[in-house]
Amino acid sequence: MSSRLIEIFEDENFIEKIKRRLLYLFQLAELESSRVGKTGMEVGSVREKVIVSLLIYKFGEANVATEIPITEPEVDVKLFGEPVSINTITGRSFGGVKLIWTVDVQKTREFRENYYPDCDMLLVQIN
Repeated sequence: MSSRLIEIFEDENFIEKIKRRLLYLFQLAELESSRVGKTGMEVGSVREKVIVSLLIYKFGEANVATEIPITEPEVDVKLFGEPVSINTITGRSFGGVKLIWTVDVQKTREFRENYYPDCDMLLVQIN
């Protein structure tokens, strides 16, 4: 893991701010992504924006590159030039983490069997 990314977990003041605000911000993301009482799959993109905002708050806008093409596999943001993948889930289960965006079961199996991360991953779980 990038030594700079690990700072998030070592900064007690930042940790307290996350504890106070992240759940509320994720609740807003779910409300924003809901229709007829159901949360849409776009909630992941909204949550990702929340996490990117926290990275910008912590490290400064000059150190967080957000102009990453949507077609770029895995990479959601660059922190100090290093690629980072952001994944978010709610609940106690890790069943909500997507390996790949496809409905093709065979492609999913192949991806899972051959997957090796190309960058740091920031996994955010809210219970």
